[in-house]
Amino acid sequence: MGRYLLDSNAFVRFKVKPHTLQTQARETIEDPGNELFVSVAGLWQLAVKAARGRLKDYEHLFVGGASEILASLRESNIELLPIELVQTFAAARLPPHHGDPFDRLMIAQALERDLTVITSDRHFQYYSGVRLLAA
Repeated sequence: MGRYLLDSNAFVRFKVKPHTLQTQARETIEDPGNELFVSVAGLWQLAVKAARGRLKDYEHLFVGGASEILASLRESNIELLPIELVQTFAAARLPPHHGDPFDRLMIAQALERDLTVITSDRHFQYYSGVRLLAA
C-alpha cells in the first residue's frame, strides 16, 4: 500500500483519458490498496484554467462545480487534501525551481505528508526529498 498525491494534470487525465497515463501510474491509481489524494490547490488550479477556457478536453468535469468534483473524487476513491497553513509557509520557503504557486503548494504537501507525487511535470524532480511517479 502506498500513499499518492495526484497533481492536477494526472487527476484530469485519469478521469477523462486514463489511457494517456503511464501504465504504472494508471495501475497505481486503480489499485484499491493505495491511498490517493488530490489537493485543493490542484483543483483550484484546474478551476482557474477551466474558467479561462484552457481545459477544452476536460471542461465537462467542472461544469457541475464543487459538488460534481467531490462526487468524482468519491467514485475514484480519491481523498481531498486540504491546504494547511504550515504547508503554505513551507511552499514559500521552497527553492524557486517552479514558479507555479499551486504546484509549489502540492510539493510542500507531498513533503509534509510523505506522499509520492504522480505527475508529468519535470520541475518536481528538482525538489530534494520529493518522491515521484511519472504520469
